[in-house]
Amino acid sequence: MIPLNTLAAFFAASLLLALAPGPDNLFVLTQSALQGRRAGLIVTLGLCTGLIVHTAAVALGVAAVVQTSAVAFTALKLAGAAYLLYLAFMVVRAPAIAMQNGAVAPSGVGPLYRRGIVMNVTNPKVSIFFLAFLPQFADPGRGPLSLQIMVLGGVFMLATVLIFGAVALLAGSLGGWLRRSPGAQRVMNWLAGGVFAGLALKLALTVR
Repeated sequence: MIPLNTLAAFFAASLLLALAPGPDNLFVLTQSALQGRRAGLIVTLGLCTGLIVHTAAVALGVAAVVQTSAVAFTALKLAGAAYLLYLAFMVVRAPAIAMQNGAVAPSGVGPLYRRGIVMNVTNPKVSIFFLAFLPQFADPGRGPLSLQIMVLGGVFMLATVLIFGAVALLAGSLGGWLRRSPGAQRVMNWLAGGVFAGLALKLALTVR
């Protein structure tokens, strides 16, 4: 069993990492500002579901394959970049539609949730980061490493939900004021499209 002081240190580190600007929290911010707080929270749940995949990949050793295989790494990052470009295109061409009290936007709950999953899973840097980060807090002397990795992954997801959830609530509230104006919403759409396109370029140029 992982000692409580180790879990506490890991949780604190996870909170700080979730606060650091990155593709996932920028994604939550833009979706919340564009579509409301509930949309941001749903995307957050999707992103955390993606973290389950990365945690399992580390526990099963799959992440090591992504780290060592240039083909697997390149295929995954290009798929992620293509998906981000698709999101950029969709948000730029979306019409300005008034939304009520942070309600989920026309894209719906299911698409938003899946969007978060795909966004997270197709970023190979997350698997490599987990491969480097999680084992530092695991110890073979405390039992099966795979079980410890899964526990650490769960704690990391909790920290992510707390931070990303706060981002979704704040950005959704601010975006609610702007969404009352169709003109402001169009500007937000273009800004979000630029963010997605920039993240796509950054991911496409990522090296191992």
